[in-house]
Amino acid sequence: QVQLVESGGGLVQAGGSLRLSCAVSGSISSINAMGWYRQAPGKQRELVARITSGGSTNYADSVKGRFTISRDNAKNTVYLQMNSLEPEDTAVYYCNADVPYGLGYRAYWGQGTQVTVSS
Repeated sequence: QVQLVESGGGLVQAGGSLRLSCAVSGSISSINAMGWYRQAPGKQRELVARITSGGSTNYADSVKGRFTISRDNAKNTVYLQMNSLEPEDTAVYYCNADVPYGLGYRAYWGQGTQVTVSS
């Protein structure tokens, strides 16, 4: 059983910062890519940032220069540092991890953590 547990969400004023964490636990030998997605009310879930096991990253254009994704492989944990937050960043943020499964990978998701940015 693989579990992803997120923490760090909350309410912050525009221009503020938050740091999200996601710890992966369970019977896993390794983790491939890890990422953060978000879903605002009435909108589809979208990629925010993603990081490979080797440390390569990619970001949504809307968060480039403001958000930083990182990971601690020893702790099976991924982080999202969010600076200069804007009301448009308000959403439920979900952690994702690709874990080896058979000949491929299986995606696991966290339960989501609410981020609310007030103007």
